[in-house]
Amino acid sequence: MKNITLTLAAILVCLPVGAQKYKGVVDKSVAVVGGETILLSDIEAEVQQARMAGSSSDRDLRCEILQAMMESKIFLMQARIDSLTVGSDQVEANLNQRIDYLRTQAGGDEALEEYFGKPLYKLRQEWRKSLEEQSLTDQERYEVASKIQEVTPYDVQQYIEQTDPEDIPVVPIKYQLSQICVYPDREAASVAVKEKLLSLRERIMNGEKFATLARIYSEDPSTARKGGELGMASRSYFWPQFSDAAMALRPGTISQIVETPDGFHLIEVIEKKGDMFNARHILLKPQYTAEDRDKAFARLDSIRTSILNGEIEFALAARFYSEDLPTRTNGGQMADPSTGSAYYEIDQLKPADYAAIKDLQPGEISEPVQSLDNEGYQQGRDGNIVYKIIKVDKIIPAHTASFENDYPQILETVTNKKQMEAVDAFLEDKIKDTYIIIDPMFKECEFSREVWNSRK
Repeated sequence: MKNITLTLAAILVCLPVGAQKYKGVVDKSVAVVGGETILLSDIEAEVQQARMAGSSSDRDLRCEILQAMMESKIFLMQARIDSLTVGSDQVEANLNQRIDYLRTQAGGDEALEEYFGKPLYKLRQEWRKSLEEQSLTDQERYEVASKIQEVTPYDVQQYIEQTDPEDIPVVPIKYQLSQICVYPDREAASVAVKEKLLSLRERIMNGEKFATLARIYSEDPSTARKGGELGMASRSYFWPQFSDAAMALRPGTISQIVETPDGFHLIEVIEKKGDMFNARHILLKPQYTAEDRDKAFARLDSIRTSILNGEIEFALAARFYSEDLPTRTNGGQMADPSTGSAYYEIDQLKPADYAAIKDLQPGEISEPVQSLDNEGYQQGRDGNIVYKIIKVDKIIPAHTASFENDYPQILETVTNKKQMEAVDAFLEDKIKDTYIIIDPMFKECEFSREVWNSRK
């Protein structure tokens, strides 16, 4: 996720070296599954990565990891029997993504090597092998799940009839909505931001400290209090425009204004190592005034009045006046960017949108409201400010799923259930017929799959 306004999470604080759990124990085999061996160091490496990524567990993390690794070995053996192959390009891409993430969290290659106690080339080798095996495992799991018989309408009806009504999924309230959007004058706001950044850059060039001005003015809350410092990170962690500008700078020099989807930046590079760098930045975002809002609201209110007076239909007005291209061509009809569905559940709506329509009935139109668009959805960031009116096209009340009204949802539920049953049955059969040894040091583990407990 190339969003520099995100905090660098999972900083290495109080993360124990994995082997401390078994201090004084030499690396050894702790499980044998058929012809596959699991080493204590394999488990500890997974523990370290899980903790670096901020994972937690209510149960013993090592027991969970061991069970997951043993089950993966079952699928891996079958994948080799089935002669499945690995997509090397995808594995390499995933490997680079993993390494870039971890070296960013650690603060550089040296810190990463120190944390894992191995040189980076060795970590690459181990992780590449792990990802190749994971690819085969995932493929085999998919093969097993996809071999279920096609779920028919009869199967869906049987599921409904044989399932306790309390266990049948409840379909939450859903809304079908349309909108007409107006954007503020971003160009004028951008000019104002650039002028302010130019003034700050001049102050820095005249001797004021970059870090001091970042604390005062930067609108990146995750770094402003640290004087704008980002920490040593891979260039792939940031927007390309930001990384390119930073990598072109000599340490101690200040960039010109750099624009990214997050806003406008000044950058000061502190240190560079290979494709990693540590930099400070000052982020400013275009700001809109009450005058911008009032102007947009007045225009939207005029459009709304024309619609309510019957002078123009909402869909036609959207095609004429809306400035949101994805919905304008469809008469303003909104679609959930994550699913493509024309129906929204409450938690899929932006808070401002829901507040505007929650008391409306089908056919009614909201008052003008300030909200956000979907431009930043795929990058995992907030969208741009937009002003809109929203029409409630249809409301589907919350209800227990039924064959007549919710067949696709129940079909998915039944399909997932049968696929899980197929995977469980595959594992149960293979575990019973596979040579398995689990070291006594894990005898206290309570595995979630009972068949593993019987093999301890």
